[in-house]
Amino acid sequence: MAILDWLKAPADHFGHQQYNDPATVGVCVTLIAEKLGVSQPTASRHLDLLHRAGFVRLRKIERWSFFSRNEEGLAAYKTWLMKNL
Repeated sequence: MAILDWLKAPADHFGHQQYNDPATVGVCVTLIAEKLGVSQPTASRHLDLLHRAGFVRLRKIERWSFFSRNEEGLAAYKTWLMKNL
């Protein structure tokens, strides 16, 4: 939940990202790991689960992975949840 919240306003939480604009490209997994206070492999595992669920998008540039929210995926899950609860 924290990751999804941070990715809602990536410039507010990851404005110090140097390689690309976090609002345009997404946030580097290294910065997400740092903010979570976990190792990069641990953060990558969390992000992989969010990606497989359709909640985040992954964009690879060279050797770096950048993540952003997938608003369509989140909306679809919210709709499904409301119908099935």
